[in-house]
Amino acid sequence: QVQLVESGGGLVQPGGTLRLSCAASGFRGYTLGWFRQAPGKEREGVACINGPSGSIYYVDSVKGRFTISSDSAENTIYLQMNGLKPEDTAVYYCAAIKGDCALRIGPLRRYTYDYWGQGTQVTVSS
Repeated sequence: QVQLVESGGGLVQPGGTLRLSCAASGFRGYTLGWFRQAPGKEREGVACINGPSGSIYYVDSVKGRFTISSDSAENTIYLQMNGLKPEDTAVYYCAAIKGDCALRIGPLRRYTYDYWGQGTQVTVSS
């Protein structure tokens, strides 16, 4: 059984920090990543780790602020979010696909993920 379960969202002030976690079951060898969706906006790939190569990709708007990492022993991936901005407010989803995620950074239009979790809300507001 495959399952992705996110946690760690919440309300934080601008400039604050959050760490999202995703427990991934049944996805050995898959590429794992995070995408987000704000109200009225399209889904946006935020960060991902390629399963085969370990290459990491970020959307430009989070470079230098967000860090994606994985713990293979725990089958968990993380998204460390520093310097949060109001425009980061969205539901964040952990996602998985068998293949390259380079095309799944930025707006998810033609290319998307095959599996994702229930999402966790991140709200950045003073």
